[in-house]
Amino acid sequence: MKRLIVLIGLVAWGSAFPTQAAELSEAEASAIRAVIADQLAAFRRDDAGAAFAFASPTIRQKFRTAETFMAMVREGYLPVYRPREVEFRDLVVVRGAPIQRVFLMGPDGLPVIALYEMQRQTSGVWKIDGCYLVRAAGKGV
Repeated sequence: MKRLIVLIGLVAWGSAFPTQAAELSEAEASAIRAVIADQLAAFRRDDAGAAFAFASPTIRQKFRTAETFMAMVREGYLPVYRPREVEFRDLVVVRGAPIQRVFLMGPDGLPVIALYEMQRQTSGVWKIDGCYLVRAAGKGV
């Protein structure tokens, strides 16, 4: 919980703490967006194996199976599991970790900002190392 509060606090402060993702090339930013979009597509298909494959080793170790991971997403991350709308926002770096902000309109019509913490693997592939939901006031957030 402490990590979530710190991460949200840093992202909310704007340019005072996070830096724009200038350290990341456009190709890297595009690869990060593709990983997130592909995982969202896997959720829409209810393809637990594919969705779990986009998770970092830390997340995979925590949930152990694709089915357990998918159950957690269905129960606690409904806007991620079944978004009505998806809009990629800025990509910032917080304490060395790329954070991709994604506006999601949940199936209940409530808007959230998903903060995707990304992790580059030794192979160069990007994986999702966490997703934190923050309430959004509306589409203009």
